[in-house]
Amino acid sequence: MGPPALSRFGVDRSAHLRVDEAWRTHTPMNVLIIDEQARALVDETDAVPRLVFVDPADATPEFFLGVDSDDAAYSAAVVPLPRRIGTRPLGLREVGALLNDRDAGLLTHAVALANWHATHVRCPRCGAETEPALGGHVRRCVADGSEHFPRTDPAVIMLVHDGGDRCVLGRQPIWPPGMYSTLAGFVEPGEAAEVAVAREVLEEVGLHVTDVHFEASQPWPFPASLMLGFTARAIDDDITIDGSELDEARWFTRDELHRYVARGEVLPPPVSIAWRLITDWLAYG
Repeated sequence: MGPPALSRFGVDRSAHLRVDEAWRTHTPMNVLIIDEQARALVDETDAVPRLVFVDPADATPEFFLGVDSDDAAYSAAVVPLPRRIGTRPLGLREVGALLNDRDAGLLTHAVALANWHATHVRCPRCGAETEPALGGHVRRCVADGSEHFPRTDPAVIMLVHDGGDRCVLGRQPIWPPGMYSTLAGFVEPGEAAEVAVAREVLEEVGLHVTDVHFEASQPWPFPASLMLGFTARAIDDDITIDGSELDEARWFTRDELHRYVARGEVLPPPVSIAWRLITDWLAYG
């Protein structure tokens, strides 16, 4: 199976072109336009949806995204989206899993940068304004010259199983009725990801785990997470939810989950790495 939906890519980030803003003169240049709600204009006239790009004359590039194998460059700009027949504004949650590898990677990259820039307009050291540099991958303080880099918040997400035919899924009260997913939580300062897995599972469902294995990672720019996917084996059986994060959690058997999947129920959407962890466990154990 391929990488998680938002871990796919089809362009080289070409960081060397960020120096001295050399990327701005690269031709051809395709500009991905996104709005302040992190939506892009998506063309749905074909079987596979495609991102809409514009010329630099129509939207001044703000962030450099990279160069493809045909030497075409890609950038992004945050602007109001125009109305075009056959297109509509869609976000990563809605369309990320449906786009091709190139478009999924470009939109994920652009949304992550746009989210960071929107909330880091001032220097955390002195409070002065900052300005974008290095193709939007740095903000530089206009007063003290300090450089600040995009924030990434590591989070663990884990499929907990019993070593046999069952896994634990939980649900938050804000989710759609009937939807369950894997457990997850942020890595705390000074904490290893594997330790965070064990801590979060114990806190959320009262289970101790062992055999913690890393499976895959996926950016999740809502606004700045990097999801680190794991599996872990529970060494006890009784689930006790803490009541603060989960509304419910329980064991599911493989047969039970297969029936739910066949009916399009229970699972989180394919854009999430949770979907990948669950479907991998169903397919491979």
